Amino acid sequence: MEFAFLIPDRPVSVQARRRQRLRDWQQFVADEAAKTWRNAPIADQDLQLTLIYLCGSDPVDADNIIKPILDALKGLVYEDDILITDVESRRRTLSSLFDYTAEIWPDQLLQGLLSGSECVYVRISSQPFLEDKL
Repeated sequence: MEFAFLIPDRPVSVQARRRQRLRDWQQFVADEAAKTWRNAPIADQDLQLTLIYLCGSDPVDADNIIKPILDALKGLVYEDDILITDVESRRRTLSSLFDYTAEIWPDQLLQGLLSGSECVYVRISSQPFLEDKL
């Protein structure tokens, strides 16, 4: 099982002072996911969340963007975020050097890289075997 999409905007931190801004951004995330997620919410499978945040020169803390994204996808992609057993989060600046010719890039992530704007690539996949992560 794998589902991926791009959030074409700067993420909002769980520590945002304006709570309405956080709620609006979470709705934006859900709307972006709903453009391609057409299934019922997953109810019976352990899952992994992978985030790649492509940022400018003043990034949001990587750990502060995880919970808002998890909450935005609850009820849409999965019934409850208790199903997320593994989280991988990476932050890279848009000014970093990337090999765009490599055939490893998921389409959505490549789209984000080429846009030159802050964005977050999100992938939900089946829980990996623990021994593969050691």
